[in-house]
Order: sequence, then structure tokens, then C-alpha cells
Amino acid sequence: MLYAIISEDVPNSLPIRMPVRPAHLERVEALRAEGRLIIAGPHPAIDSEDPGEAGFTGSLIIARFDSLEDAQGWADEDPYQKAGVYQRVTVKPFKQVLP
Repeated sequence: MLYAIISEDVPNSLPIRMPVRPAHLERVEALRAEGRLIIAGPHPAIDSEDPGEAGFTGSLIIARFDSLEDAQGWADEDPYQKAGVYQRVTVKPFKQVLP
């Protein structure tokens, strides 16, 4: 089943985010390589493709996992979560209707 991992950053998270970004992307890339990733990306803090120093307010990952517990476990091990980038992470089932 698909699960949405909706993460909200702590204020001014950019200095915490950047050093752990490679490790975060490596895990997301592994989901993609396994054919489990539907979509992933951050929420810019301003209305811009490149928010620069404004940074990001969170992230969204939609991916296939065997269970809600597996999805939650994966989210709990995210380098951003462990580094304190996120103040809140919500994991819930997702049903894709379109496309």
C-alpha cells in the first residue's frame, strides 16, 4: 500500500538540513531504485523553486511500504528526523486516485 510521510521542519531548519541532505537523499534514492517511490520533495518556505536562504518548511514522500508500521519505521530512521530538522512527522495511508 502507499503511505504519505508528511514532515514539518523546525523554524530556520536550513543550517540543520544541509549537512544531512546527502544521507537523506541516499535513503530516498534507495526507495526509487526499489520501485517504491511515487514522489518526494521539500516544501519551499517561499513561493519559489529555489527559496535560497528562506529554506524549507517540510517535506512530502509518498512511497509503497508493506504496512503502516514499516512506513513509520522508515520515517523514524530518516537522517532529517534524527538530526532534528523535523518538528513533526505524520505517516498515514494514501490512496492514489489520479493519475
